[in-house]
Amino acid sequence: MKKISKLAVVVLSSIMIGSCGSQKSKNQLTELGAVDKEGYVNLYNGKDMDNWDIMCRNFNRDLAKKVFTAGENGEMHVFKDFPDEGTTNAGKSLTHCMFFTKEKYSKYSFKFEYKWGTKTYNNFNQFQYDAGLYYHVFDVAIWPQGIEYQVRYNHLENRNHTGDIWNSGAKFDWVADEKVSDPKMKTYLSLKDGGVVQEHRGGEHRAHKNAPFHALDGQWNQCEIIVMGNQYAIHKLNGVVVNVLTNLSLIEGVIGLQSETAEVFYRNIKIKEFKEDIPMEVFLNKSKK
Repeated sequence: MKKISKLAVVVLSSIMIGSCGSQKSKNQLTELGAVDKEGYVNLYNGKDMDNWDIMCRNFNRDLAKKVFTAGENGEMHVFKDFPDEGTTNAGKSLTHCMFFTKEKYSKYSFKFEYKWGTKTYNNFNQFQYDAGLYYHVFDVAIWPQGIEYQVRYNHLENRNHTGDIWNSGAKFDWVADEKVSDPKMKTYLSLKDGGVVQEHRGGEHRAHKNAPFHALDGQWNQCEIIVMGNQYAIHKLNGVVVNVLTNLSLIEGVIGLQSETAEVFYRNIKIKEFKEDIPMEVFLNKSKK
């Protein structure tokens, strides 16, 4: 597990005596290393990608810098400087890109917010509005090996997929609603609500069917991934637990966010690490009902 950087240690110390990080607006952290009132360290400076390892499918760093561009208010604006007509249905386009943390993490809460724009690119016709966050990444590539917190909206069916698990190279336990027969269509359901442990498999593990989400209304979605090494990972969306996996085969890894099929905005990308194990029930009980 990584240690907090010297910058973060200094800022964390200052917050304990009443200091707070600067903000461009009351909802947006923009100073790298700034700490909010909950102890989360800001990871994006609202200007450039110097704090991240960035790559596109062809490993062109200059292209990646163009894909991940600062917006007007310190948010990250993906595909800001690309033409409106996009490259829809282009398949494996060069603008399939990601930005990764420079260090590995194991026990933490990672938060970010996103909203969709209007431009569409790449294989949009296949996957609609699609992006995502990978954690416990052990093979940095396009696409990486690890576990994904899916960020996706299917406008054709008005179906949310944000909070889905996409498994690429891991094993874990997952419980779902047994009323659906097709394994790929099952949705997360906790044990206490009648969920049943499923067989291990790769690919998509859908979030709870009642997950609250913003689609194309211009509103920000609040996402959180709580990871406790190889013990468990909790996916939250707008304050609600929408997916849970336990007994992970992976214990740590870098974290990365995608550009994929559509214009998207990210902001408030931040992390809080935990030194000690925290029981899963602590976080489940804090979730909105």
